[in-house]
Amino acid sequence: MTNEPARKLMARPIIVWMLLCSLLLPFSLAHAQTNPAVPTAVVLNAEGPVTPVMVNYIERGLKVASDRGADVVVVQLNTPGGQIDQMNLIVSLLRGSKIPVIVYVTPRGAMAASAGTLITLAGHAAAMAPETMIGAASPVGSQGEDLETTIATKEKEALKATVRTLNSGRRPESATRLAESAIDEAKAASSEEALQAGLIDWIVPDLETLLNTADGTTVQVLDQPVVLHTAGALVYSVPITVIEQILGFLINPNVVFLLLTIGVQALLIELSSPGGWVAGFIGLVCLLLAIYGLGVLPVNWFGLIFLLMAFILFIVDIKAPTHGALTAAGVGSFIAGALILFNNVRVPGLPRISVPLVIGTGIFMAISFSVILSFAIRALRAPVKTGKESLIGQHGSVRSVLNPRGTVQVAGELWSAELIDPSLGPLQPFTAIEVVEIDGVRLKVRPSK
Repeated sequence: MTNEPARKLMARPIIVWMLLCSLLLPFSLAHAQTNPAVPTAVVLNAEGPVTPVMVNYIERGLKVASDRGADVVVVQLNTPGGQIDQMNLIVSLLRGSKIPVIVYVTPRGAMAASAGTLITLAGHAAAMAPETMIGAASPVGSQGEDLETTIATKEKEALKATVRTLNSGRRPESATRLAESAIDEAKAASSEEALQAGLIDWIVPDLETLLNTADGTTVQVLDQPVVLHTAGALVYSVPITVIEQILGFLINPNVVFLLLTIGVQALLIELSSPGGWVAGFIGLVCLLLAIYGLGVLPVNWFGLIFLLMAFILFIVDIKAPTHGALTAAGVGSFIAGALILFNNVRVPGLPRISVPLVIGTGIFMAISFSVILSFAIRALRAPVKTGKESLIGQHGSVRSVLNPRGTVQVAGELWSAELIDPSLGPLQPFTAIEVVEIDGVRLKVRPSK
């Protein structure tokens, strides 16, 4: 039979061993979770028109993949297209990636239209979900119009050269013909047609199936063969940041127009009654946000001349009132400027400027500036009060007993005062009073009503 001290001696190593296990368990779990034998897939969700926001997001996503040592990047694409210069930036990013990139057109009903066609081809491998489409890549002008014959020919030939470069040694001739017909004839293809032509590698219903299907495939990354190890990969999705969401929201022509309107009106309110800062600050922020949107959208800058003219007319009418005539002219100039600036902007995936919104906003501005003008005119016509006369009607409080004379504090100063009617007194200190008359240097007061 073991005695009590011996039992305690045997228990100590066991307790120490259990404590060490509890301390090392989190590290062992972390090691299991970051086991280098398990492949990692970084997923980017590129949805919406091809804009600088999408370019920045993909660039950031590729850097995240590099920092995490990912085995593959999957770009889940759903876009109606966008500007050619932004598309070229994305193509350069994908082709310059040291990590294999799979472009996956998803979900069902999604598209890789226009610029999205070449982005799909830029991936080291490409896949589409069932019931998706690709193509319709004919170039158009920055405002959605058909290009002149010479310019259209140049743009199409440049895009077809890009297609041939991307497909060279990677895809069959039938894939190149289909992509070129999408540019020449705006032809679109279903996922089945694209697979049959060799334009894509797989049709898969979801991301998990894509990763399992792509496993073992050899792709060319920076002219070097790389075997994809994607089966059972740990998936990490790169979220869109709040800033990227805001910037994406700011490229809506209707939002930019409203920001311009609010910014101009807030600054005019600040100019009409200077001394505050809230209206001026709001106006400045709105105009800065609008300038960002104007820098991204293919706007007609001639419209800014009319907007600037409207701004000047509003200021002149506030400083030298003309009974609203200049304000009416300013509103008309503002509406014309907005329509010229935005109405022909046709970026795939972005709404066009709403004509009813422009007209309704113009009418609202006319009403609001009429109110501002009425206050300005009333202030100009009001008699000027200076000196002691400005104290009449002001309120203060008793400092020494008024019975019927004493002292009061009005406008931060002490005054000799007298009750206008002695029968109203006596008034005790801190009683509220109102100035009725001024007799020399003495105020005549009465209790405040």
